[in-house]
Amino acid sequence: QVQLVESGGGLVQAGGSLRLSCVASRRLFAIINMAWYRRAPGKERELVARITSSGNMVYADSVKGRFTISKDNSWNTVYLQMNSLEPEDTAVYYCNMQKKEVAYWGQGTQVTVSS
Repeated sequence: QVQLVESGGGLVQAGGSLRLSCVASRRLFAIINMAWYRRAPGKERELVARITSSGNMVYADSVKGRFTISKDNSWNTVYLQMNSLEPEDTAVYYCNMQKKEVAYWGQGTQVTVSS
């Protein structure tokens, strides 16, 4: 059983930065992509950023230019660097690692941005 463990969330003032990390309990092979999602209170879960096996990155319009997704070379860890945080970024952030027929999810880490 693979577990994804997120860390790095917390409380930060608007304009501040946080770096989220997500580590798989064991090395995963045949990963198609790794991503971060978030769910704000009263809203649907949304994709924040995704990085594919070929290195292509996709970002939600709301975070472009502020957030950066990256991974380690072993495809074991995915990061989300979040700069210029806004109160609207407040949410529970979930990491996701996707294989062809299996999706792994972390338990979520709370990010709260105060104005």
